[in-house]
Amino acid sequence: MTFLSRIMVLKSRAHFSTDGQRGGVSANNLTIKGAGKRKSQMAKNRVGLVIAGFCLVYTVIGGRLVQYGYAQPETVSSILPADRLMASRPDILDRNGEVLATDIRTVSLFAEPHKIVDADEAVERLQTVLKDLDVRDTYRKLSSNSRFQWLRRQLTPKQQSQILALGIPGIGFRPEKRRFYPGGPTASHIVGYVNIDNRGMVGMERYIDNQGMADLRALGMTSDAPLEPVKLSIDLRVQNIVRDVLVDAMAKFKSIGAGGVVIDAHTGEILAMASLPDFDPNNPVGSEDGWLSRMANGTFEMGSTFKSFTIAMGLDSGKVSLKDSFDARYPIRIGGFTIKDFHGKNRVLTVPEIFQYSSNIGTAKVADLVGTEAHKEFLTRLGLLTKMQTELPEVAMPTQPREWKKINSITISFGHGVSTTPLQTAVAGVALVNGGKLIEPTFLPRTREQADLVAKQVIKPSTSDDMRFLFEWNGIKGSGKNARVEGFDVGGKTGTADKVVNGRYVGDKNFNAFLAAFPIDNPRYVVLTFIDEPKTDKGNGAALAGNTAAPMVGDIIRRSAAILGVEPKYGEDGSALLVSY
Repeated sequence: MTFLSRIMVLKSRAHFSTDGQRGGVSANNLTIKGAGKRKSQMAKNRVGLVIAGFCLVYTVIGGRLVQYGYAQPETVSSILPADRLMASRPDILDRNGEVLATDIRTVSLFAEPHKIVDADEAVERLQTVLKDLDVRDTYRKLSSNSRFQWLRRQLTPKQQSQILALGIPGIGFRPEKRRFYPGGPTASHIVGYVNIDNRGMVGMERYIDNQGMADLRALGMTSDAPLEPVKLSIDLRVQNIVRDVLVDAMAKFKSIGAGGVVIDAHTGEILAMASLPDFDPNNPVGSEDGWLSRMANGTFEMGSTFKSFTIAMGLDSGKVSLKDSFDARYPIRIGGFTIKDFHGKNRVLTVPEIFQYSSNIGTAKVADLVGTEAHKEFLTRLGLLTKMQTELPEVAMPTQPREWKKINSITISFGHGVSTTPLQTAVAGVALVNGGKLIEPTFLPRTREQADLVAKQVIKPSTSDDMRFLFEWNGIKGSGKNARVEGFDVGGKTGTADKVVNGRYVGDKNFNAFLAAFPIDNPRYVVLTFIDEPKTDKGNGAALAGNTAAPMVGDIIRRSAAILGVEPKYGEDGSALLVSY
């Protein structure tokens, strides 16, 4: 091969090599371009996913915000109005419009533990204002995981301002209502009281709830509604007098309890009723000894006041008249017991004398003449053996023998063997003097026409006439002398009952009562008082009902008759006379 030929071959190889390199470069470029496109697409996909994620998150957040916007505000908020937090209660008024119970605005202290920064410090600072704060319990509440805890209900305005000045995070106030009783304990057993949540617990407060107030509260219909006041039948002026007389009597006779009631004889309205010990409804905690209303929720053997019902039973049966006499010379022995008279005359006694001298023997013979079954039926008719019906929720059930035998009838005739409430006894006493009509007692206003619709004729009008005569007779000549008030013709019957201790009657502990009506010729009001275990410096004989319970009735009538609208009468013809003092 010549030199020229070799040069041509070399050129040909060089050209081939150049074309091959160019071909390789083109293929690589295509590969790189494809990979770039794939990476770009993946980047776009990632951005899309991020955007979708953000959209989803913000959609959820927006939805929750809308949900919260429609939701009710948290109940722990301290800015809720008072009427949204606690239901209103109607005012309670006496018959003349005097306020007995009303709502006042107050605030209560609460904590939101999840907002408390330092529980120890919060407790220490609160203790500077609330001196009686329970440190351990408060610390437990502030350290809990809950969102709401009560710390103190119903603060004073001064306490609220002092706690506000402390500036403790997580501590707030809720406006509330508090029940206020301007008269304190004056009518506590009638009005009752409410709990910390303004709900009626006893008395007429509970009665109001039972009439549908609780249901309205549950439906949220009492939060800000102007409620019509509830007017009671009691007269606050007379109520004050009755309680004042009881307080004086308890101090004078060092007794363990006392009670009194004034009832309208023609409507059954309770004008006043008090029982001691009592309590302050503004602060009932700590006054547990006074919670029991001895007038309506305590049962006692009423002693010789029951002789009024026994004599009325005999007269109403037609088997006994005021002209009849019974032999009271000898004690009655029956069933291992001996029945004798405390003021024994040891002779034959007329019916008025049996009443005047409070003869157990004579009364027992009247009951025996009528019979045991008729005796039980008569007391049932007068409402003395069944639970009394009235608005007051706290009413006790009387107790009586499971089986009435002759011995039971005899002892019950003079007030031993049956226990009733003093209020129940007074209500039955009303029927003895108002013409024979038994009227359910009421603590709400009632007209005479309304009373006639619910009254039951339980004894003859002639029997009622005879009982008025006997009440007056005993008031003038018998044990009711100390209840007489000049110009008001008070008549009544005493009852001195020995109390039962360890299953036996004891002579040094008495339950004394006096059942009275005035003016006795045409009674408008019935008054009953009692005093439990009175004591005197002159011995137990001086602590009889005629010396303890009867003067209490006299004091009540003397001070309240004018308020009740009863005018005094003096002289034989009833004309008013000038009286010099």
